[in-house]
Amino acid sequence: MSLQIAHPAPEFTLMNSAGASISLSSLHGKWVVLYFYPKDNTSGCTREAIDFTGSLPAFRKQHAIIIGISPDSPESHTKFIEKHGLRIELLSDPDHTVCSLYGVWRKKKLYGREYFGVVRTTLLIDPEGIIRHVWEKVNVPGHTAEVQEQLASCNRRT
Repeated sequence: MSLQIAHPAPEFTLMNSAGASISLSSLHGKWVVLYFYPKDNTSGCTREAIDFTGSLPAFRKQHAIIIGISPDSPESHTKFIEKHGLRIELLSDPDHTVCSLYGVWRKKKLYGREYFGVVRTTLLIDPEGIIRHVWEKVNVPGHTAEVQEQLASCNRRT
C-alpha cells in the first residue's frame, strides 16, 4: 500500500506495553505522530525514541501524541521504556499486520543478504484521521525537529 497525503490513515488496533489495546480511531481529535521503527534497543531506534520523548512537551503544546510501532513484543517495549525513561506510547505488531497495511514491511538488503523488515517511516495524521505528511526511509538525526516544524506548519493552516 502506498500512503497518500490527504487520504484517511488506515485504522488499526494494537497492544501497548501495558497490554492495553490502542486503536487509531480512539485518538480522534488529536494530532498523531505515528512512527514505525525496526527494533527496540538498537542504536537508531533508541535515539529516535529518546528524541521523541525529549520533544514530547513541544508536541503536547500542539495537541499531538507520539506513537511508535515495531514488531517487538509488549514485554520488550516495557523493558525498552524502562531502560531509557521513555514517555511515548509504543505498540506491538508482532505479525506485521499494521506494518504491512501501512506499507513499511518491505524487503531490505544488508551486506548482500535480503530479508524483510520495517522501513523507518513517520506519518503525521491530523485530528480527523487524515494523513498530512509522510517521511519514508527516515534519517534519525534532526528528524524530530522536522516533524515539529511540519506539525507547526499544518497547525498554522488550520
